Amino acid sequence: MSYDFAPLFRSAIGFDRLAQLVDTAAQNPVSASYPPYNIEKVADSQYMLTMAVAGFGPGDIELTVQDNTLIVAGRVASTQPEREILYRGIAKRAFERRFVLADHIVVENANLDNGLLCIAVRHVVPEALKPRRIPISSGAPATVTQAAEHGEDRTTPETQAPVAVTAAQADAALPARVPSAPFATEAAEGATPSRQAA
Repeated sequence: MSYDFAPLFRSAIGFDRLAQLVDTAAQNPVSASYPPYNIEKVADSQYMLTMAVAGFGPGDIELTVQDNTLIVAGRVASTQPEREILYRGIAKRAFERRFVLADHIVVENANLDNGLLCIAVRHVVPEALKPRRIPISSGAPATVTQAAEHGEDRTTPETQAPVAVTAAQADAALPARVPSAPFATEAAEGATPSRQAA
């Protein structure tokens, strides 16, 4: 199944990553159910990922955050001697789970207790994206001249005009200097025979 995001792209900017996530989720086959997990919303900006990892220790699980993706991988080291198991209901096979994280999502910590791996995730809003109050001043609005007097912008048309005139004068004077060199050379060449004649 594919989705047409053309109407969204006509009126919104920056949602191409959302379209890629939807396409990826639609194209991927149904993932394996091992190990089972829960995703809970604890507060407005806090989430908890709980994964059942019976038989795994803290040293058998590796958590990695890379490119807005949380990777949970588990592998049990086979240090125990092989035993004859008549029925295996507790799986200890290796696994890898990937969770796509939204922008500004931070993985805070992880805890393994009673066979449950709990990963705390929080949405951190940057200071630039937080709402801010703009102060309102009274009196006449500030003009460009007043801003220049306070040192905010010292560049005025009066200071730029002499620079433009000087550059124009230099360009006009440049062709007058270039032809003078051949005439000086010819004069010098003309003076050489006269010296030899003398």
